[in-house]
Amino acid sequence: MNKSVVVSEETLTEPVVVADVAPAAKAAGPAYVVLAGISFSHFLNDTMQSLIASVYPILKDTYALDFAQIGMITLAFQFTASLLQPVVGHYTDKKAQPYSLAIGMASTFFGLLLLSAAHQYLVILVAAALVGLGSAVFHPESARIARLASGGRYGFAQSVFQLGGSFGTSMGPVLAALIVVPFGQGSIAWFSSIAFLAILILWRIGRWYAPQIKAKKMAAVQAHPEAPSSRRVAVALLVLVALLFSKQLYVSSLSSYYIFYLIDRFGVSTQAAQIYLFIFLAANAVGAFLGGPLGDRFGRKIVIWISILGALPFTLALPYAGLVGSAVLSVIIGLIISSTTSSIIVFAQELVPHRFGMISGVFFGVAFGIGGLGAAVLGKLADHTSIEFVYQVCAYLPAIGLLAVFLPKLPRHAR
Repeated sequence: MNKSVVVSEETLTEPVVVADVAPAAKAAGPAYVVLAGISFSHFLNDTMQSLIASVYPILKDTYALDFAQIGMITLAFQFTASLLQPVVGHYTDKKAQPYSLAIGMASTFFGLLLLSAAHQYLVILVAAALVGLGSAVFHPESARIARLASGGRYGFAQSVFQLGGSFGTSMGPVLAALIVVPFGQGSIAWFSSIAFLAILILWRIGRWYAPQIKAKKMAAVQAHPEAPSSRRVAVALLVLVALLFSKQLYVSSLSSYYIFYLIDRFGVSTQAAQIYLFIFLAANAVGAFLGGPLGDRFGRKIVIWISILGALPFTLALPYAGLVGSAVLSVIIGLIISSTTSSIIVFAQELVPHRFGMISGVFFGVAFGIGGLGAAVLGKLADHTSIEFVYQVCAYLPAIGLLAVFLPKLPRHAR
């Protein structure tokens, strides 16, 4: 990890310029050790985050919470991350902070300890917000590190980064089923050791990162003659936000309430439902990894089209399937719909290359914010109707993928 792949800040700001991007860095190829380290840190970070949703049944039974209150816990976690990520990204565009990742992870560490000991609803909300704060610091700068270590293979690097997070998210329900359900809320404190391990890894990555960001002021860059106009860029960013909305809200509906859906409709146990949730989230992880390299090879716009609209027939069928059919359909949906994440994020970064950190923060933040707000709204809807009705409504969300027709064509080397 001490062997630096020297990539200057210009590398982050030149996807849509006349000259090619960092030829020497591309020739050297990706810094695989750094990519592996930041992806593993993402795995640890999102494993801890996913514990919050995975222990909802325990919190609901212990404190007699309704679905709206469950949704507010998700909102407390996601809103903190959503609000602060663009701010962090904007600040680090001006002055990168190589050791901020380790410091931010300390917030997650204390949030988990507080959640394990919380006996009041307000304290649970504060603990969830602390974990969200750690996420807000982690994502914008870690996405920048992944791009620095990409060797020009931006989609591949983003997918490796996303793979860690997706598998971390899928591990939460399994760990909850094996540890938290049998041993209770207090066992959440054991997972603070994962946060401590992440702090050590991120501090080490910070030592690699520091020399990469020393001192070069960004040179003025000339726009590529085929680059979209500022108006088209603004429209494209709004479209990408809408596409991320359709994807993230659907995934949020499954992540937050799939356990309750399976319990209510099929009468499975809590532990069995958590295993089914793990299967869906694991499929999401695989799809998230495949999306980036496919975008590098065939173009991100094509991948965005296929991954969102392609999931529509299966989301429409899910509310009417049996238990086995639901499991199979959830795998197919996870594989298809999650493959769009890397392509959306890299597409947005290439549209606004001079605001890389802020754009990364906005899109990661929007993803978190939509998930949190959506969970709260869907919880209210479930209280007034039923969980099954929520899934019937959410089944139409991938149809928003039709908006991809308004995405511009990027210059060839920026795709």
